[in-house]
Amino acid sequence: MTNDTQKHLTPRDYWMIAGVLFVITAVEVVVTYIDALDSLVPPILIVLSAAKFVLVVGWFMHLKFDLKRYRGLFYIGLVAAPILFGAVLFTFGVLIGN
Repeated sequence: MTNDTQKHLTPRDYWMIAGVLFVITAVEVVVTYIDALDSLVPPILIVLSAAKFVLVVGWFMHLKFDLKRYRGLFYIGLVAAPILFGAVLFTFGVLIGN
């Protein structure tokens, strides 16, 4: 798309995104206080953090309006980073309990 055909965000759009980010953050805080979810807290927080990351990068950094190849490269990093982090943790024995 050229710059002339791109949809520009309005202040209302930014406020709606900020509201969604606020709700996700509130859920993150609440989840940490619920004792019944102790074993599920890390995966829940990872998923919620990834959702916030996608919102911030996609809308506030305008990645949503970039070319698909740029978005693809960025999202490859989003997937590769946790895999690399898990590999490092596994290497140092954190995941296997050593």
